[in-house]
Amino acid sequence: MNVKIEVSARHAHFTQHDLEVLFGEGYDLKKQKDLSSGEYTSSDVVKLVGSKTTLENVRVVGPCKIHTQIEVSKSDAYRLGLNAPLRLSGKVIRSGPVKVVGPKGELELEEGLIVPMRHLKVDPDRASELNLNNAQKIKVKIEGPRALIFDEVEVRVKEDYDFAIVIDTDEANASGISSGGEGEVIV
Repeated sequence: MNVKIEVSARHAHFTQHDLEVLFGEGYDLKKQKDLSSGEYTSSDVVKLVGSKTTLENVRVVGPCKIHTQIEVSKSDAYRLGLNAPLRLSGKVIRSGPVKVVGPKGELELEEGLIVPMRHLKVDPDRASELNLNNAQKIKVKIEGPRALIFDEVEVRVKEDYDFAIVIDTDEANASGISSGGEGEVIV
């Protein structure tokens, strides 16, 4: 069964409190583009500061979350000189520290920096149809000149999910995918 592939570049999710520390009291994100699952990219950006370098223009994704979370690739973490553990989005306890700088303030996060795990997003009806369960591990085959099989792809079932595999930019580069593509789910 074929599935759309979404490439997730580095980005940040903030609590309302942390957003206001970075952008000012009462700040609302400037919505730019709708994403799946009710999320959206904003035109707002922050800077990540590591022990080796900084990453400028890191896009903020809305709406605000319960926990602040910064998602980078493993290559980004190496460039920054920071430890970013591989985690499912939303799992920030004991994740990596990072300094975040916004136009009005900065945060010294003790945790929140992660490399997001690749995963399959699927709504409950489609999951049932395909006999897929939340937290199940599957494989995804990518065809082409840089063909490969992604193993340990976690199934995430949620009501408003589109049917898509989400990978980071390192994984996209390894498989020769530039902005999106298609893969084959292997259960």
